[in-house]
Amino acid sequence: MTELDVLRVFCGPGGTGGNLLGVVRDGSAVPVAQRAALATELGFSETVFLDDVTRGTVDIRTPSVPLPFAGHPLVGLAWLLRSLGRPPRTLRPPAGEVAVRYDGDITWVRGRAEWVPGRRTERYPSVAEVDGLPAPPPGEGWLYAWAWRDEAAGLVRARAFPRRGDNIVEDEATGAAALLLTHELGRPLDIRQGVGSQILTRPYPDGTIEVGGRVRVDTP
Repeated sequence: MTELDVLRVFCGPGGTGGNLLGVVRDGSAVPVAQRAALATELGFSETVFLDDVTRGTVDIRTPSVPLPFAGHPLVGLAWLLRSLGRPPRTLRPPAGEVAVRYDGDITWVRGRAEWVPGRRTERYPSVAEVDGLPAPPPGEGWLYAWAWRDEAAGLVRARAFPRRGDNIVEDEATGAAALLLTHELGRPLDIRQGVGSQILTRPYPDGTIEVGGRVRVDTP
């Protein structure tokens, strides 16, 4: 049986929300051909396989597709490795090298908007309209629905709908989509997503964007 850690990533300030993540620490023990089936069986929006702890190489899977980059698996894995006494400076998903840093209870990873293909953001006139959307809304393709809660403060209300035909109807917290929205708006954001999650973002002059949040071990 594969050893699995289950975390909640991008928790709110009081530990609310957070997107469930499966972490397979000994990813090399799971053949690549079996990973899609395992990710589907687990049913989390994403499962991350740590293939080489020294180099930080990882493989990220949804129940239906592999991903070159994703925020909540990398934030969650970086937090877990620090809790085990092996905090990485860099993680290496297929998209490229991801810098990692820690600031109190916030774990940060840094990526690029071009690593987030196939997702569309759509601004709504009000938080109430975002909250009132069915899960999922009509239409096709990955949708990040958002509205300003307080534009001057950079506070955003968002919901995420993969709409890719698997069992993930709505994503509780999505770092890659938050990164994309930050790239489009060109400013730091405090995103409140799902039922109680918080995602923090910060753009840098070199075009990279940090995504950060709190992580908790999921306890049944």
